[in-house]
Amino acid sequence: MLEKIAKARNLSRVNNAVKRMISERGESNAVSMADDVVNGYRKLSKDQHVAFFTFLFEKLNPDTDLVMTAAQNFAADSNARNYIRLQRVVESPRQELFRRLNRASEGTAAVVQMRRDLLQVLDKKPELTAVDFDMRHLLSSWFNPGFLKMHRVDWKSPAEVLEKLIQHEAVHAIDGWDDLRRRLQPDRRCFAFFHPQLPNEPLIFVEVALLPEVPAVITPLVDKKAETNDQVSQFKVAAFYSISNCEPGLRGVSMGNFLIKRVAEQLHAEFPGLKTFVTLSPIPGFMDWVAAGANLGQGVPEDRLKPAIKATRDQALATLKLDSQSWTERLSAGWHPDQASEKENEALMSLASIYLGLASTGRDGNPVAKFHLGNGAKLHQINWAGDLSRKGLRQSAGLMVNYLYDLSSVEDNHERFANGEVISSRAVSKLMTA
Repeated sequence: MLEKIAKARNLSRVNNAVKRMISERGESNAVSMADDVVNGYRKLSKDQHVAFFTFLFEKLNPDTDLVMTAAQNFAADSNARNYIRLQRVVESPRQELFRRLNRASEGTAAVVQMRRDLLQVLDKKPELTAVDFDMRHLLSSWFNPGFLKMHRVDWKSPAEVLEKLIQHEAVHAIDGWDDLRRRLQPDRRCFAFFHPQLPNEPLIFVEVALLPEVPAVITPLVDKKAETNDQVSQFKVAAFYSISNCEPGLRGVSMGNFLIKRVAEQLHAEFPGLKTFVTLSPIPGFMDWVAAGANLGQGVPEDRLKPAIKATRDQALATLKLDSQSWTERLSAGWHPDQASEKENEALMSLASIYLGLASTGRDGNPVAKFHLGNGAKLHQINWAGDLSRKGLRQSAGLMVNYLYDLSSVEDNHERFANGEVISSRAVSKLMTA
């Protein structure tokens, strides 16, 4: 009972601290008031987060009467004064709250933590998306790539930074310190974005392999026992094989596209012999899409699908026969790319080309494809048996893909993808009607 009373008091204190802070017009005690809110929030239990964010949603919305009046005035006369007035009343007091919280001694980290907590309850409380919108709006400004610092991470970097790489690697898990050391050898590079307020917190990092040729298989790149190649003259290709976000509270804040482009430019300056910049990327969700009937959704409606591509897709689905045996059952029965028939190979490669080359432009398109194609990369090559891990077989039948970053055409490719077009190599395009 006493614990329940104490928790209720903590919530009441932090809510009152928010009210005081948002109503205060002076600057003299702004830091101490921000500290009060941050420290009070950190004392809340996880089950009180919903109550706190609900308070922000219900009590810190714009005044609807003021918004209506300002909108009518601006519609009647769109002068500068009415415009400024409209902007002021439309913005929710929550945004001003978060701006003031940033004055606290660890204010930036606190707002990021708040959003991390908010995202965990958002599915059950969709009305709180208004609070999330305000947070993300400000965080997108605070973590604008123009404010971020890109640093190379190597074996001499602080231990806490290296530990975070191991902790947050999301594509190809790092198996301890020996594995990490191999990924930081002379034929490898790791770069990360850092924020001035979070100096030892990598926000997002990318791992790169320097190679003689475009890679088709992931195992040699992540094998901690692989020999190191220190022959700079053989570095012709930079392969981005992993990119990982470290901070869940920054979900939806765009940083990765800028990081890849900066890394490519820096590597090209360091190694003029580097001519090719590609990824070796997984295809998450591919086999789920196949099992669901390979519908292209918003990417290309069925009535607009070219007959030759539709025939290729339908024949490929008939070859795989996943309606009679699920993909999980097929894997449990021992299916493996090494023992797959030639027809299964052709079917999966064709379906992957259609999935990446057509469905990627839709809302539900492959997230990795949308990321790279949206950055201006080209769909370059689909690789059979590229990832034979359990995860790779389950999500994509072992297929992997190379996206090509041609620095001279990324802007044009980006624009074309934004208009619903995927730029593909001739080899990939041929697979769609194989």
